[in-house]
Amino acid sequence: MKILAVAALAVCLALPAAAQQNCGQHDEVVELLAERYGEARWAIALDSKNNAVEFFASTDTGTWTVLRTVPGGLSCVVSYGGAYESLSEPRPTGDPT
Repeated sequence: MKILAVAALAVCLALPAAAQQNCGQHDEVVELLAERYGEARWAIALDSKNNAVEFFASTDTGTWTVLRTVPGGLSCVVSYGGAYESLSEPRPTGDPT
């Protein structure tokens, strides 16, 4: 059973992001995003269920990926795409609530 799970993970990580619903251990997914797509983390936040939500992007390739990571380290791609652009907009001031 463990061999099957490892094989399935290997297949998922080997496919292009557009061709898969990929989940894997956080470190492995982050490494794949960096090596294959040149993406680095630009932002991180916690959602209402205490999952980490991270935004990765590459200014060179224009690709971007949003990951959700549950406690324990399993990360899944929530969304991905192209045409990423970094903006320099002023930050809002005051209390956001």
